[in-house]
Amino acid sequence: MLPLLLAIPLTFSLAVSAAAETALPEDWGDIETRARGQTVYWNAWGGDAATNRYIAWVAGRVAQRHGVEVIHVKLDDTAAAVSRVIAEKSAGNLAEGAIDLVWINGENFAAMKRHDLLFGPFAQRLPNFSLTAPDDNPEMLTDFTLPTEGFEAPWGKAQLTFYYDAARVDEPPRDMQALLDWAKSHPGRFTYPLVPDFLGSTFLKQALLELVEDPTVLAEPATDHDVAAVTAPLWDYLDALHPHLWRQGRHFPTSGPELKQLMGDGELSLAFTFNPSEPAAAVADYQLPPSTRSYVLDGGTLGNVHFVAIPFNARHKAGAMVLANFLLSPEAQARKQDIAVWGDPTVLDMDRLDAAARALFTGEDGNPARLPPQALEKLLPEPHPSWMEALEAAWLARYAEG
Repeated sequence: MLPLLLAIPLTFSLAVSAAAETALPEDWGDIETRARGQTVYWNAWGGDAATNRYIAWVAGRVAQRHGVEVIHVKLDDTAAAVSRVIAEKSAGNLAEGAIDLVWINGENFAAMKRHDLLFGPFAQRLPNFSLTAPDDNPEMLTDFTLPTEGFEAPWGKAQLTFYYDAARVDEPPRDMQALLDWAKSHPGRFTYPLVPDFLGSTFLKQALLELVEDPTVLAEPATDHDVAAVTAPLWDYLDALHPHLWRQGRHFPTSGPELKQLMGDGELSLAFTFNPSEPAAAVADYQLPPSTRSYVLDGGTLGNVHFVAIPFNARHKAGAMVLANFLLSPEAQARKQDIAVWGDPTVLDMDRLDAAARALFTGEDGNPARLPPQALEKLLPEPHPSWMEALEAAWLARYAEG
């Protein structure tokens, strides 16, 4: 459900002035004062109704409390937002950008940071950032192995989570080889989203992590290795898997929400998501049957923190910072984690919250599709961003329709 990688070569390089980074007041109260009356254009993925409703709620709260209007610019692909920033920089627009805040993932972050497209560092200036206890939780400071260095602010967590219909499946597969065997025994009952959809690309990375001879190479840039040799086991695996997928692997759902809909319609018996709470939330919302159950693979699954960033030329940086800070508030984080709202896990460290703030976070709700927190402890680190780009390009060359 997260944004996709932009792989556009830049043939220009304009330095971002130090003045742009220090233009805002140092005092947080002064930043809030400057933000009042601003309109923040937040470019964020718009492919999920629950996410969109949550962002609309955020907009209402920020307008009421801070006098900042938030416009959700709904994206199918975050590469469109990054392309806009690139075009503005190429045209010499260094201060009047159309995008004030953007929800990006590791690939886009790497590209934007490498080419000086980000404002900052700003994350440490947000009062609520300390509630993530970054010194104790280093994942708040890294994005796909890359240090964020304050150019992104965290606002949610994700981990690859499988789910199945227990009325159809007695024992789900617990690793990638078992998944292949299961698919052969249950043809047409599993698939994955069309690459380069983020969830589809994440499936490729999960499979590669299990199949590659030496997983440590994936923490290094792909250019340091023989990509074809490293990834050969993945393509052999997919060649064997595709004939047994939904529609024989000739067609793929376009996104995670479509994958979930296929589960809800009974066309699939096994699926996966990057939000551990999504199956429970979908059961509560009658999108999935009550027989839905969740699990992670025995060897662990990929997980990461997702972030928001401010483009270097954002017109309303103060308003963007106020919005990013609100996203880290206990109120906003607790509501986001509620499966009746979205179910996106919090990035806050409960030990940093007072009793009143901790009370905002609901405990176990008895939903059998929800995983207990300890089940998510087997977290696998994301590969270096360059591997996702390499995998997507190779997948499209091998399997793209038409």
